[in-house]
Amino acid sequence: MSTYYSEDHEWITVEGDIATIGITAHAAEQLGEVVFVEQKEADDEFEKGDEIGVIESVKAASEIYAPVDGTVVEANELLEGNPAALNDSPEADAWIYKVKMSDTSQVDDLMSEADYKSFIG
Repeated sequence: MSTYYSEDHEWITVEGDIATIGITAHAAEQLGEVVFVEQKEADDEFEKGDEIGVIESVKAASEIYAPVDGTVVEANELLEGNPAALNDSPEADAWIYKVKMSDTSQVDDLMSEADYKSFIG
């Protein structure tokens, strides 16, 4: 299982053609207290770069962008009743989607953990 990062502060963990997508701890920290997460539903299709959800916090609203092309397999129901889980566990339990990727080679355009840490400085 490999983890990659986008310039939009999403992380993506890949196992075969299934990817789990969430926001980074850095993004969660910047947002502050999360109060609502708008998610797509199972079977929704999207392309890399598409807006695939919105996270609202007490500070601001922020879009979630697709780091790869794919189809939503599952949205994390935990976030419906407990959006603040994104503050507590953004890179573990509070993942946002599980998706079936259309083109697994797209992860090659994403950053490694070391590259992402340099990116956020």
